[in-house]
Amino acid sequence: MQIPTNTFKRALETYAPLWGCWAGFASGYATEIIAGTGFDWLLIDGEHAPNTLPTILAQLQAVAAYPTAPVVRCVNHDPALIKQLLDIGTQTLMVPMVESAEQAAALVRATRYPPHGIRGVGGGVVRATRWDGVDDYLNKAADSLCLIVQVESPKGVEQVEAIAATEGVDAVFVGPADLSVGMGYPGNPSHPEVQTAIRKVIETVKAAGKPVGILAPMEEDARRYQSLGCQFIAVGIDISLMRQGALSTIGLYKERPAERPSRTY
Repeated sequence: MQIPTNTFKRALETYAPLWGCWAGFASGYATEIIAGTGFDWLLIDGEHAPNTLPTILAQLQAVAAYPTAPVVRCVNHDPALIKQLLDIGTQTLMVPMVESAEQAAALVRATRYPPHGIRGVGGGVVRATRWDGVDDYLNKAADSLCLIVQVESPKGVEQVEAIAATEGVDAVFVGPADLSVGMGYPGNPSHPEVQTAIRKVIETVKAAGKPVGILAPMEEDARRYQSLGCQFIAVGIDISLMRQGALSTIGLYKERPAERPSRTY
């Protein structure tokens, strides 16, 4: 048996735009619904959504039958948790709040087996190896993994060139909300200074020859970031889509004050 192809990593190599959706319900049932709607990739959020290893596993299993590529975001840099996420079959991992090349290199080591890293060997008890059904998994695993690091703080922006140059980092993802808070403009990622910082990240990562992504549920934001060079853009959040749909439906029957869509995401 061969390792399943990492379709997200392969798609990044084509330089075509990839449109994604945040999956925040922590439910395999809900994530499977989104997986069948045509998004190129889904972000299974282990940082802010109420996910656990079993719920992330359920979502990986639920979307496996669909062409949508799953990306899993972990809650922190803990190498033990990263090991567990890889063992349950995560192939594309997004890690929040990376602020230095040293942190990026440590994350690369957490995804590699010795002598190139510190990932522990689960062998026949883990889904990633298909319970020892994958031929030569230990030597092939790294090629099937895609590591995305998030730059979402002023310090990360300062260090983005070194972060992007780190061997083993496959892509960089910008976090507009955290960046705006860190720069002193909470709830206002559209502030000119924040936009200047985002542009710097995009240009620096592209100059390093690596893909860059961002979260932008507002179409005008998404189109602007695409024009700046972002390749993979999350243009929806499942929870927000449900809430907006519910408000629209009840608005047909009950008079309600209009809500301005949030740009803080």
